[in-house]
Amino acid sequence: MAAVHSPEGVQPDGLWRSHVGIPIRNLWLLLMYASDLAAFGRRFDGMADESADLPELLARMLAWVVERRLRQNLSRAYEPKVAVLHRVRGRIDWLRTESGQHLNRGEVVCRFEDLTCDTPRNRLVRAALEQMAAQVSNREVHRRCRTLARQLEEQGVAAGRPSRADLARDQIARHDAEDRLMVKVAELALDQVLPSEAEGDARSTRLERDERLLRRIFEKAVAGLYRCELHGVDGWTVAPQKSLAWDVADRSAGLDALLPGMNADVVLQRSGGAGKARRIIIETKFADVLTTNPFGKDIFKNGHLYQLYAYLQTQVGRGEALADAAEGILLYPVVGQHIDEWAMIQGHRIRLATVDLTSTADQLRARLLGLVSEIGES
Repeated sequence: MAAVHSPEGVQPDGLWRSHVGIPIRNLWLLLMYASDLAAFGRRFDGMADESADLPELLARMLAWVVERRLRQNLSRAYEPKVAVLHRVRGRIDWLRTESGQHLNRGEVVCRFEDLTCDTPRNRLVRAALEQMAAQVSNREVHRRCRTLARQLEEQGVAAGRPSRADLARDQIARHDAEDRLMVKVAELALDQVLPSEAEGDARSTRLERDERLLRRIFEKAVAGLYRCELHGVDGWTVAPQKSLAWDVADRSAGLDALLPGMNADVVLQRSGGAGKARRIIIETKFADVLTTNPFGKDIFKNGHLYQLYAYLQTQVGRGEALADAAEGILLYPVVGQHIDEWAMIQGHRIRLATVDLTSTADQLRARLLGLVSEIGES
């Protein structure tokens, strides 16, 4: 990604920006789409204070969501329990009862289900509140998070982050939209995807240190934006991480174990609706869009072009008209740069385009949506 060096933290115009000048609202927008929170975005209008840092914004959002949920009462569920009791409840665990000689004391070890607020999703939220309370510097936000964590404790929610297995077992029903929102925000906080940049802080953030994480965030944000804004509109469907198969007619015995897979970042397809049928394969690249050849001339990176060409051409000739005329887009995030070039190559329109992360959030969204318009429409 092309870097433009500028001071960290709050700028003279009063707006917080990252170390390469990306406004907080745009980082927030990318993280919202990457974490599937964009569907709830309108609920947080006015919450993204430009003078705040991202952890504080997330803490505010988390507090707002939990306060709203507590007004409606926390969800409860039957959770399996094991306890030493003086009366039988549920089933007796004879092995533990005998090995612990509980009968001699008039006790039995019982296994039963108890209706409780101490569910994996609620434990996840309490853990997120406690972490954000320790992370933010704003006293009011810190107090809100600590108070809410204490309220969850009073309702019987235990401390500690639940395991992935526990969360997988605690399936959230379709009608539990408030719980789904609360869990999404809590996961975002606990996964520490957010940068903690602040004015005068010379430490590199996780977003700076881990290029793989940055690449993944951008890739997921692009897929999330199209899924949220385009899926189901005018016949469009959105398929993130779409697997593409090689057109192999014959093979040696060991080929399957060695042949690399092909997974397109996003595949957009319109088979109905008002516009013409189209298939667009989008490959995101969190890297510089240009490189220099031996003669010092700026050129597009051939490896990226070869990859996109393979994604398109390997699907041709299989009796699917959309695949035969599929389009491809190489998409690069940049700072203060604009490139948008295209060509028809063997029946495929291939486009190399940038999206400027220093533009406004509305411009960023419009740019990504405009890329799937017909050439000349956007």
